[in-house]
Amino acid sequence: MQFPIIDYRHPDAGRDFCASLAATGFGVLSNHPLDRSLVDGIYREWLDFFGTDAKHSYGYDPVKLDGYFSPKVSETAKGETKRDLKEFFHIYPWGRYPAEVSDAAYRYYREGSHLAAELLRWVELFSPPHIRARYSLPLPDMIEGCQETLLRVLHYPPLTGTEEPGAVRAAAHGDINLLTILPAATEPGLQVLGKDQLWHDVPCDFGLLIVNIGDMLQEASGHFYPSTVHRVLNPQGEAACKSRVSLPLFLHPRREIVLSDRYTVGSYFEERMRELSRNG
Repeated sequence: MQFPIIDYRHPDAGRDFCASLAATGFGVLSNHPLDRSLVDGIYREWLDFFGTDAKHSYGYDPVKLDGYFSPKVSETAKGETKRDLKEFFHIYPWGRYPAEVSDAAYRYYREGSHLAAELLRWVELFSPPHIRARYSLPLPDMIEGCQETLLRVLHYPPLTGTEEPGAVRAAAHGDINLLTILPAATEPGLQVLGKDQLWHDVPCDFGLLIVNIGDMLQEASGHFYPSTVHRVLNPQGEAACKSRVSLPLFLHPRREIVLSDRYTVGSYFEERMRELSRNG
């Protein structure tokens, strides 16, 4: 599987980006407007935060789903039995936010949401007419005023050799939302399951932006845009001693939006949450 690196500033960027999404479920952008120094600063200060006991003061809310999720309550991917080897913090505009870090993640949330809306405009523009006709609203309008877009600050701790056999940093899964935007993480490991049923490494050079389709856009487009299964591998050798930090922004539409004849956003989200609850 090929992941063309698309120059965000090229005149054909939108067309090439959407062609990559349709073929692989992923698009990789260079020369994008998100501030690299801002991302680097977030990685560094949040890695320090995850190394402190202060994180436990923000234990997750089981209803609102904001705050800190420890490895003991980390996700179990659909169809899996072992929890992922990770901890993370959920940031919403209305949610809790650690006093121990700067407002950089909030600033990134705003910048990333603005860019993600532009990428949705590209998807709308370059969807074939019969696919565009399926959308109950123009795609950018689906997220207008929504407070459910989620920024997750993810920390994959160094491996100790005492992990449960078969447990991995992130088991194979698809995302629930419309689009996910992800600056290249501090370490490699992200892989995508291709149509050839083989796993392929996603480019991870710092400064790239990785974008993938979520299940809600797959549903809204009648599976024209595939929500491709992906995972994060456990590193080997010296790399196993390193933390990995990543910063996915999960772009969500408003809950009342109609995705398809089968689902609203709200009904789809609740169904997936029930599945994850049964796994967890």
